[in-house]
Amino acid sequence: MDAITLYRHPLSGNSHRVEALLSFLGLETHLVDVDLMAGEQRQPEFLALNPNGQVPVLVDGDVVLTESNAILVYLATKYDVNRNWLPTQPEAAAKVQQYLSLTANEIQNGPAAARLVTLFGAGLDHQAVINAAHKTLGFINAQLRHHDWLAGQEPTLADIAVYAYVAHAPEGNVSLDAYPKILAWLTRFESLKGFVPMQSSAVGLAA
Repeated sequence: MDAITLYRHPLSGNSHRVEALLSFLGLETHLVDVDLMAGEQRQPEFLALNPNGQVPVLVDGDVVLTESNAILVYLATKYDVNRNWLPTQPEAAAKVQQYLSLTANEIQNGPAAARLVTLFGAGLDHQAVINAAHKTLGFINAQLRHHDWLAGQEPTLADIAVYAYVAHAPEGNVSLDAYPKILAWLTRFESLKGFVPMQSSAVGLAA
């Protein structure tokens, strides 16, 4: 099988969740960094892959996919033979989908948005998105009171999808100190075999 190609940015949480699953699955992957600050995502070569001009983009043979959560579902369905990352039981599968929706809405408009302000100068109301982030973090912390993992007793796509922007929330001036269950969950996630960290903003912006 030819290596899968992932077009990403090293500071993109959406890219990281795909990279994390590829690593957990042990899939050979060719990583291609897209220089967003230089506008590479708006060049014709990249727009041919994703007309929306966004990372990540996954190329697997003749298959070209965009949108990180869709890519996660594709990879888990095609390559996870044990069906651990995306359960097939209706209730378990629905719980995973709930968190995929959370990442596309509350997390994107909370901790991810706060980080966009501090790292990239996004023209958003910083305090408003910080407040939104804390509301979402409170919800996640509560969900972890009775389970080690977001969607049940084992790690799933829910944990992969949520991890990056929660782990890096402090880069957006969103403290995690009030969320002990989240902090313990981050430690568990980072201890999983095959875990790959996302590059910190300090490294990325100095490069």
